[in-house]
Amino acid sequence: MMKLDRYDLKILDILSRDGRITKSKLAEAINLSVSPCWERVKRLEKAGVIEGYTASINADVLVPRNPVWVQIELKQHNAESFARFESLVMQTPEVTECVAVGGGVDYLVKFEARTIDSYQRLMDKWLVSDAGIERYFTYIVTKIVKRVPIGIDTDDVL
Repeated sequence: MMKLDRYDLKILDILSRDGRITKSKLAEAINLSVSPCWERVKRLEKAGVIEGYTASINADVLVPRNPVWVQIELKQHNAESFARFESLVMQTPEVTECVAVGGGVDYLVKFEARTIDSYQRLMDKWLVSDAGIERYFTYIVTKIVKRVPIGIDTDDVL
């Protein structure tokens, strides 16, 4: 595991919030000169700590979507059933998140559907497929209360 100091952690925190910051502004923000700061960034990239830089796209401006969360319980609980269901999830572009969970259900799945009707039509297809769904519970998102990019909290790492 790579050892990170306070400068590295500050670089990661800043870049996680603003991947387009200039070299000089980043160096100024962490109180280093540009050259050593940039060497640290390159080292973090080479080590795979920084995987890349992306833009946060507001897809709702392009195509309005309705977020829908679904709890899913499978009929059978074996490796083949899980693999079959997870394969279906991976093939479904409307699914933007899926996590396997412990507790009363097997999966929590987030759909981003154009309409609630299109979500339900997709779910109907899943039910008649060989996905092995025993039951599901749909939760229509009425408002997003909080959504933030994940930053680096130095207290968590040090």
